Amino acid sequence: MNKSKIISSSIIAITLIFIVTKLSSTWQKTHVSYNNIGVTGLGTQNFDSDLIVWNATFSRNAGTLAEANALIKKDVDAVNSFLKKNGIPENEISFSSLKITRNYKQLFNNEGNPSGNIFEGYNLLQEVIIESKNLSAVEKSTKEIGDLIEKGIEFTANEPDYYYTKLADLKLELLKSATQDALKRAQTVTENANSSIGKLKGAEMGVFQITGQNTNEDYSWGGSFNTKAKHKTASITVKLSFEL
Repeated sequence: MNKSKIISSSIIAITLIFIVTKLSSTWQKTHVSYNNIGVTGLGTQNFDSDLIVWNATFSRNAGTLAEANALIKKDVDAVNSFLKKNGIPENEISFSSLKITRNYKQLFNNEGNPSGNIFEGYNLLQEVIIESKNLSAVEKSTKEIGDLIEKGIEFTANEPDYYYTKLADLKLELLKSATQDALKRAQTVTENANSSIGKLKGAEMGVFQITGQNTNEDYSWGGSFNTKAKHKTASITVKLSFEL
């Protein structure tokens, strides 16, 4: 073999070694190692709402705007007194601006076809919103609205909504609990496999869920937020991956 062939063979061999090394390095960078473990931890906590929001409406009809306004003013005073009597302070009671609509009566001809309408007066609608931390006082009021109806007030109320004002702190507690749970799961798995976990490779937080306690309420992909239950359960998941 002459000298030029030896040199060519050497160059080819070096080139092949370089290519193999490069491909191996690329593979390691672009493919996840199987020497990892992924675990999901759960953090959950029961809690009680500390804020209640309740809204209702009432209305009056009259032939003139002045008459309707005088009637609705009396109703506002009656509703305000009713709520304060049940222990709700005035600064937690809010009355919205009045909504005014005109009432018309549909007229029909002898054949039963519409033939126009006639003005009958005004309707004034008032909304009241109660936002309070005194849950028992508002709940008492929701059960006694018959007292207002007996006075001729057309009081229509929705079910109250329950909230929690310390959600930020609760989320931090749940994240800590879920992370500790994931770590414990990873340690349990590896210890039973005669191995041990290494460095943390990644962490991913799941969605925050709030459901009613002791219910079959489903979780939502975007996170559920129950406002109808007074007693709630909050939960969150954390996914961790470790080297082995």
